[in-house]
Amino acid sequence: MPGSATDALDSAAVAHQVIRHGPVGSVAEGAAALGVAVADVVKTIVIRRGENDYVFVLVPGDRVISWPKLRALLGVNRLSLPDAGTAKDVTGYERGTITPFGSTTAWPVVADERIHGRKITLGAGERGVAIALAGDDALTALDATVADVTEPEPPR
Repeated sequence: MPGSATDALDSAAVAHQVIRHGPVGSVAEGAAALGVAVADVVKTIVIRRGENDYVFVLVPGDRVISWPKLRALLGVNRLSLPDAGTAKDVTGYERGTITPFGSTTAWPVVADERIHGRKITLGAGERGVAIALAGDDALTALDATVADVTEPEPPR
């Protein structure tokens, strides 16, 4: 799959596999389509820290952002989620396909510590496509700040 995410991974010499899985409607559906645990499907969330100041937060699929932990780590009192249009404007990717690899701007990356030591999947910048790679390789290539910034997904 030619594209900016895979081009960025190739340029960084990060070993990865591109997996085409078709449309999915949730993280659980994505995990099933990829044949991986929900925790190994890593969501890339774009967070607005200030005017024209964003960060990517990498969150295991079975967890959600802990806003108090993330605010403390970033040293801010307020964070917000941009709307879908703004997220696309600042990353080049549509929501649901966002990845820090090949983003139009190399925003800082914060990754939950649970990504260490796992094989993960990330969005590939295109619907129905994922990238599988070693979590540690992703963290290194992205120069991610690694910390405990999530909490378990609440039961539904």
